[in-house]
Amino acid sequence: MSTVATPMWVDILDSAAQACLVHGRTDLATGLRARRKQLLDPALWVIVLGEPGQGKSQLINALINAPVCPVGDAGTTGTPTVVRHAEQPGVTLVHRTARTTLTVAEAAPHIRGREAIRAEIGVPRALLAGGLTLVDTPAAVPGEPWHARLGAHPPADTVVLASAATAELTVAELDLLRDAAATVPNVVVALTKTDLATDWRAVADRNRQRLASAGIAAVVIPVSAVLRLHAARTGDAVLNAESGFPELIVRLNRDVAGKPRELARSAAAQASRAALEQVAAPLRARLTSASAPSQAMARLTEAQRALDDVRRRHVRWQNTLNDDISDLVSNIEYDLRDRTRQILRRVDETFESADPMTAWDEFAGWLDAELKDAAEANFGWLIAQCEWISHRVAAHFGEYGPDALPTWRMHVPDDLDRLVPAIEQPGVEKFTITQKALTGLRGSYGGILMVGLATSLAGMPLINPVSVGAGAILGGKTVHDESKTLLKRRQSAARTRTQRHVDDFFLLVSKEAKDTVRQAHRLLRDHFIDLTDRLQDAIVHSVRTAKLAADADVAETERRQREIEISLRELAGLYRQAQQLQAA
Repeated sequence: MSTVATPMWVDILDSAAQACLVHGRTDLATGLRARRKQLLDPALWVIVLGEPGQGKSQLINALINAPVCPVGDAGTTGTPTVVRHAEQPGVTLVHRTARTTLTVAEAAPHIRGREAIRAEIGVPRALLAGGLTLVDTPAAVPGEPWHARLGAHPPADTVVLASAATAELTVAELDLLRDAAATVPNVVVALTKTDLATDWRAVADRNRQRLASAGIAAVVIPVSAVLRLHAARTGDAVLNAESGFPELIVRLNRDVAGKPRELARSAAAQASRAALEQVAAPLRARLTSASAPSQAMARLTEAQRALDDVRRRHVRWQNTLNDDISDLVSNIEYDLRDRTRQILRRVDETFESADPMTAWDEFAGWLDAELKDAAEANFGWLIAQCEWISHRVAAHFGEYGPDALPTWRMHVPDDLDRLVPAIEQPGVEKFTITQKALTGLRGSYGGILMVGLATSLAGMPLINPVSVGAGAILGGKTVHDESKTLLKRRQSAARTRTQRHVDDFFLLVSKEAKDTVRQAHRLLRDHFIDLTDRLQDAIVHSVRTAKLAADADVAETERRQREIEISLRELAGLYRQAQQLQAA
């Protein structure tokens, strides 16, 4: 018992269909199986395409010398029409749920319409007896696939495009041919109506050039249906040869005879390659996208960048805090020094005229109030500057917003009075009556003596009215001068005492202010170190989590890449087999 060996193209077609199923392309697998069934059918299916008015239906009528397809101004083909051999002529209209049998004469209105899925016409013709099957299609619409009106997987061994010789191929016709050549191995351009175009040979040559430039492997055959039908009626062999149909018929007969070998092999290879390319394209895209950084890796990179930013930010905010605190210490000391200098300046002005003996109590009260005001103002400015510094440092933690600020607030101390001790009155040298009398006697003695000696030259005694008067004047002046001297000494002593008192005040307040600044520095430093630690801990945790996710993602990506590479190698092997099959 012998068995018939399965052609190699069948095995390749089956392998390609199985590969399509494995990769989830059931549509491609269904198409390849339909193609397999159609290629095993010995009948040669010829799909005739064309835009309206190009002589498509008349081409089929002239081929078989029978008016089976409706032509003329009444309307073109609206229903796909299958023309094959039959012992008796007849037409069957195939509907979705029924079939209707008609005569060829009755079928024309139905073929022009669109109520049926297809029309099947059988005629007794020797050209069709060998298995040639012609399919007249509705007029092509620019932009639609060549098989748009025939279904998803139409049987097609050869595609014939009817294009009038009165003009060159249009862009839409070239697109239609390019689409057909991608899936059908044999493509023919029937240049119709050569009887109407005097320069049809030039048009044919230009069409061949345009097809070659577009990379479309199509044969151009000029034909005239009018000459063919007239020759058939008159039996004129010369006219029939001039119609160009004998060349077209020879080519179709050769395709019928060669379908089980060359045509089936070429069509199977072409269909397999096209399907495998569609399956491989998304795999290549996935392989490319798999090599790109994943979301997990991007999250890891972002977390590491955030961690580096926290570390840099830690240095920046510490520098900001240290610099601002140093400036604050200098500014606070300068502010306090300026306020005390203004007080001392007013003290000097006061004791230019005031006598500490009489004005000391009022002066002491004024000085105490001024020093307290200066201490309060200095501390108030210190607190404001500390608040400003805390906002400056918190600006480095923008993601926390207002929550970055410390919850505690500094206030001006309520016990600033302890920094302003009471000033003691300096020892006052009083000018008593006895001192005034003795000072007056000393002054008058000199006056009496000098004037008395002078008047004694005039014969007057040493003590006389003139010398006594002079003594009284000099004695009074001496008392007055001594009184002013004592006032100056009292004022100087008051300034000195006040200067020491203000210096003591400055030292106390400056020390308290610096202690307050250091305390604020420690509090701010500890607060923002704790904030940095919490932020860094959170980011370190996210880095660890992202690292685990990235490692898992890398492993998964490598696994997917290996699977895709294996699949692509398998598809490439099938693709090379299809190429070798077509080359053979």
